[in-house]
Amino acid sequence: QVQLVESGGGLVQPGGSLRLSCAASGSGFSINAMAWYRQAPGNQREWVASITGGGNTVYSNSVKGRFTISRDVAKNTVYLQMNSLKPEDTAVYCCKANVQVFRGNYAADYWGQGTQVTVSS
Repeated sequence: QVQLVESGGGLVQPGGSLRLSCAASGSGFSINAMAWYRQAPGNQREWVASITGGGNTVYSNSVKGRFTISRDVAKNTVYLQMNSLKPEDTAVYCCKANVQVFRGNYAADYWGQGTQVTVSS
């Protein structure tokens, strides 16, 4: 089984920065890609950014130029550096890992529980 644990959320003023982390643990798998999503109250879950195993990154238009996704392959950890935060960035941020399960050789998605990010003065 794969477990994802996010950390790094909190309260920050507009214009501030936060760095989120998501660590994957378990055995019998390798990670194909990881991504961050967010969900604000009353809204649908929104994709934020993705990073492939080769390190290619893609961002939603709403965060491009402000957020940076990165990955430490050795630690099975993905990060989201968030700069120039705005009140509309307030949401629960969750990470998703697409993994290759060795036993059975199939791909599957796993989700973390999420971490709250609040941008407010």
